[in-house]
Amino acid sequence: MSNLEIFSVIISLIGVGLTILRNMWCWPFNMLAYILYGYLFFTYQLYGEVILQIFFSVMNLYGFYVWMKGKQVDHDIKIEPLAFSKIILQLMISAIAGLAFGLILKNFTNAAVPMLDAQLAAFSLLATYWTSRKHIATWVLWVVVDIIYVGMFIYKDLYLTAGLYAAFVVMAAYGWHQWLRVQSQQRTELMPTEN
Repeated sequence: MSNLEIFSVIISLIGVGLTILRNMWCWPFNMLAYILYGYLFFTYQLYGEVILQIFFSVMNLYGFYVWMKGKQVDHDIKIEPLAFSKIILQLMISAIAGLAFGLILKNFTNAAVPMLDAQLAAFSLLATYWTSRKHIATWVLWVVVDIIYVGMFIYKDLYLTAGLYAAFVVMAAYGWHQWLRVQSQQRTELMPTEN
């Protein structure tokens, strides 16, 4: 457990907490967490996670733009629906992309756990995309992915990071609950009132 890992955990917790609250400050904190964890994962030969941090950084800029644009129009971060057919299609695309990325890591790098690392990276990228688009399904996917991450980080002796991802499981479940409540409230506000 290094000072870098400790600092990365703290910044990550703040970023996810602010995301749950739909606070725009989540984006700068998350960006810093991606940079810190990119370096940390590189030192542990988790190259899929390093590349994922780079993609997260790009998606972070996109998410900030989408949230800022929506806030300027609605003065609030509105939760957007996602059709079940799109969920299935995007999950399938992510699984195929993860398999391809895993084969690249396995054959061309000394990655510690290439296939698992790649699949988690692919599904994490999808979850981040869903977060940027304000889809409530993001929290369900994060719960599943983060549970698996806990095991991978324990395997790599990154115990503090494993603890962080265990906390992420709880935070994602809470985020799901909070966003469901907000979504219900937003739907109620859109319903016409009777005179």
